[in-house]
Amino acid sequence: MKSTDSLRRSYAMAKFFTYFFLILGAIIMVFPFAWMILTSSKTVPESMLIPPTIFPAKWMLDNFKEAVTSLPFSHLYWNTTLMVFFRVICAVLFSSMAGYAFAKLKFRGKNILFGLVLVQMSLPSQIFIIPQYQMVAKMGMANTIFALVFPGLVSAFGVFFLRQTYMSIPDEVGEAAYLDGCNQWQTFYKVMFPLTGTSVAALTIFTAVFAYGDLMWPLVVNSDLKMMTLSSGLSTLKGQFSTNFPVLMAGSLLAMLPMVVLYLIFQRQFVEGIAGTGGK
Repeated sequence: MKSTDSLRRSYAMAKFFTYFFLILGAIIMVFPFAWMILTSSKTVPESMLIPPTIFPAKWMLDNFKEAVTSLPFSHLYWNTTLMVFFRVICAVLFSSMAGYAFAKLKFRGKNILFGLVLVQMSLPSQIFIIPQYQMVAKMGMANTIFALVFPGLVSAFGVFFLRQTYMSIPDEVGEAAYLDGCNQWQTFYKVMFPLTGTSVAALTIFTAVFAYGDLMWPLVVNSDLKMMTLSSGLSTLKGQFSTNFPVLMAGSLLAMLPMVVLYLIFQRQFVEGIAGTGGK
């Protein structure tokens, strides 16, 4: 009986601490979003009080009106949508072909080329900004949608990720397709590529999230406010010596709404894609 009671107490304690840390982690993650919503309804003096006030004295929507009038949100939304769309298309298309080639094809220099992909993954993306900007500038494509998409034309992470996926597919599948009369290209897009649906969905999610939050590159390559994305456009609301934090938080809330809506609509696909990645 004593051993049973001690086991029950140990189980109850373990369950308590598990839920305690899960709830604590959830509060830590949710707090910045809650603070952003609360600050977006405050006045400037309220947002700078020490000690800070949690709730505004009066809920107001003027900050949202000022944010909308300060930034061309229609252009920012459109530029961000196009950038995310084309980066996802390029990542899925080129990474699928390159990943299949590295996993299933035999050609000279394959290991060296894949080593270059791994080297690019290991280096910080900031070191590529200057050469990439010089390439875009020499092509005369600065302040364009192409300039926003340019760094995402090829994804080293996508190539590595899908290569691992194709390697998990038995070679007998491709050999059976060859015996049925498929050439290499038909084997890829009729047989192999449909088997990578879960991994492609996960790559789509990762690419879209990273592209949506990209700040440095859009801020460097596009100086025209109407050609910026949401993240780079919001950075213009930050002053050098003082910042209107309520307006900045209101603009940030408007900027994050599309991604929140997409997540709520495609929540099951998001979870299945990421969970499937771990299963692979």
